[in-house]
Amino acid sequence: MDCKVSFLYLSEPDMIKAGVTDMQKCIETMEDMLVTLKKGDYIMAGQNHNSHGAQLSFPDHPKFPGMPKNADDRRFMAMPAYLGGKTQMAGMKWYGSNVENKKKGLPRSILMMMLNDKDTGAPLAMMSANLISSYRTGAIPGVGAKHLAKKNASSVGIIGPGVMGKTSLKAFVCACPGLDTVYVKGRGKKSLDSFLQFVKDECPGIKNTIVCETTEEAVKNSDIVCVTATAPVKEKDFLYIDEAWIKKGALICLPSAARFDDDFLIHRCRKVVDHYQLYEAWAEEFPYPSFELVQIIGSKFTDLIHEGKLSQNDIIDLADIIAGDVPGRENEDEIIIYSVGGMPVEDIAWGSVIYKNACEKKIGTELPLWEQPAMV
Repeated sequence: MDCKVSFLYLSEPDMIKAGVTDMQKCIETMEDMLVTLKKGDYIMAGQNHNSHGAQLSFPDHPKFPGMPKNADDRRFMAMPAYLGGKTQMAGMKWYGSNVENKKKGLPRSILMMMLNDKDTGAPLAMMSANLISSYRTGAIPGVGAKHLAKKNASSVGIIGPGVMGKTSLKAFVCACPGLDTVYVKGRGKKSLDSFLQFVKDECPGIKNTIVCETTEEAVKNSDIVCVTATAPVKEKDFLYIDEAWIKKGALICLPSAARFDDDFLIHRCRKVVDHYQLYEAWAEEFPYPSFELVQIIGSKFTDLIHEGKLSQNDIIDLADIIAGDVPGRENEDEIIIYSVGGMPVEDIAWGSVIYKNACEKKIGTELPLWEQPAMV
């Protein structure tokens, strides 16, 4: 029998050649992936099959020399998943993260991903995953904007001009061709300058870019608002958005933490999530109150359900809107809060598309695992 096994190695330049920065295609892939999730043709980690992943965190006061100390974004994380539908692939994203990396000129998180044959478990590809992760993270807000933003949306506010802010903006531009103005609120000149250059290079339809001094300024002028700033540890310190600042008909996309008044969340906005079962899984793993630990607004929704202030029927899955089972935006004045949690199936979906592109275009380096396994 031929038991030879090899796999494709794809560096970041290889990934770019294979199309990882094709945002329009990424949005289409994420839309299809969300519908596949709704059908149940997937498995993520945990007994509930909906876990975000397994996280390795460090103690505040290590007892052993050499053991890392807890700090902001100091962790390792494994995010395994299987996705059926058009993808039919298993795999895992694995990364280490440390906010101190920025002082060394490195990304905060350094990511790799493995794709595996769903039947044998053999590796198919090992690939650089920073761009997979950043583009699929931006594409999910883009899918939301496609189905939830006002038809005549012309302005977008980005709070946090980092990687997620850039890719989310690129996705909004793809989903809403009428966008011509971006309001951006950041904290440092370096990140703002990088964002402004990105807009110039990647979003030529944007004619006006306004740097804002306050969150209020960025919110009140925007038809779409996206919060991508790194969240502080305590809920009381999360970015606060006052209802009075929000335009009628605004869509607020939240891949990162933001805080609102409970009365507004309960009574005066529509609440949409990327995949409700993800938030149920988080509620199991991080028992009430989970919002502070998870830092995604969907977990605030489950906290309010726990308190009896909301019911599950108040939360809408975006896939139900995509499938036409639930209406999307119901009027031009409706304010919609859209929670973006991030799931390993997203990485598998986009990574699989890029892997197949690379195979067709003969991009990457084939590496041998074995000619014959030494022990069977």
